[in-house]
Amino acid sequence: MAGSADFDLYRPSEEHDMLRDAIRSLAEAKIAPFAAAVDEEARFPQEAHDALVANDLHAVHVPESYGGAGADALATVIVIEEVARVCASSSLIPAVNKLGSLPVILSGSEELKKKYMGPLAAGEGMFSYCLSEPDAGSDAAGMKTKAVRDGDFWVLNGVKRWITNAGVSEYYTVMAVTDPTKRSKGISAFVVEKSDEGVSFGAPEKKLGIKGSPTREVYLDNVRIPADRMIGEEGTGFATAMKTLDHTRITIAAQALGIAQGALDYAKGYVQERKQFGKPIADFQGVQFMLADMAMKIEAARQLTYAAAAKSERGDKDLTFQGAAAKCFASDVAMEVTTDAVQLLGGYGYTRDYPVERMMRDAKITQIYEGTNQVQRIVMARNLP
Repeated sequence: MAGSADFDLYRPSEEHDMLRDAIRSLAEAKIAPFAAAVDEEARFPQEAHDALVANDLHAVHVPESYGGAGADALATVIVIEEVARVCASSSLIPAVNKLGSLPVILSGSEELKKKYMGPLAAGEGMFSYCLSEPDAGSDAAGMKTKAVRDGDFWVLNGVKRWITNAGVSEYYTVMAVTDPTKRSKGISAFVVEKSDEGVSFGAPEKKLGIKGSPTREVYLDNVRIPADRMIGEEGTGFATAMKTLDHTRITIAAQALGIAQGALDYAKGYVQERKQFGKPIADFQGVQFMLADMAMKIEAARQLTYAAAAKSERGDKDLTFQGAAAKCFASDVAMEVTTDAVQLLGGYGYTRDYPVERMMRDAKITQIYEGTNQVQRIVMARNLP
């Protein structure tokens, strides 16, 4: 029957819509005004961090039992999407807090969860994720960082590369080899604290985009940590890392979605104002076709991402495929849409006076991190529904 307003399939709940309104207002008032300066100065978006913490939106995924908001996976996606719409660097605060802490939530002991989720929820320390190494990128199982047992302690040595928010975060989920003979089944996960003796950081990487999110190497030099800081059983670290990415790739899809939406919104406003040949360029069919394609692709990416978020929340069997598909598709769309937004602004689009060139630079990383889109296609092919 047509016109039934209470048919709730394929639409977020009223609570999700209210959350979107709240986070959009906050992002536009407290985060957007600093986005250009954060990018230009390549500095941590402290204003965004403070605004997110003040409104309990910096780590919404933490369960209520540990003092968190207990937001579901779709709510987390909406927060990241709306922040990314105005500032991609700032959206990495809620996204990486989830990435870094999810291994503890999925596999950690009750004591470990209590110890670290409370401070994360309270905004007392961010959480980063240390998987990649100089010689272990897509082949994460080829890592060399080692953890050696010494009585009631583990001693960690190695280098982790491309670590988001390194040096700012208080807590780090670190993957390290505990049995070199077993490859991926010889990798274990640990919580390392910034204050642990032997932890240090490299210089910030000079990047194309997301310049407000510090990316550094993490050096572990005889870092001695209590044995109870191991996340889950020995040898389960790699499995935990992969399970984590099944869930968190969806947050990268959300980030890509937000960047794309921000670029479309800006371009749409611009073409209505910009006049050539005596009329707004929005009246030209060539421009209209570009905008239509941008909006269509964003909507397809949104539906895929939201459906994947629902699967993440339920723990559906096809989550691995859906998470990879959402991340891959949404990030490809973000790159296309931001490139078209620059085109629609013409020469202005190429300057830093307008935000779309920043969005184009920010979009690129979403095709690379948390598994390149080539790797996502391998993941999808191996997990065809």
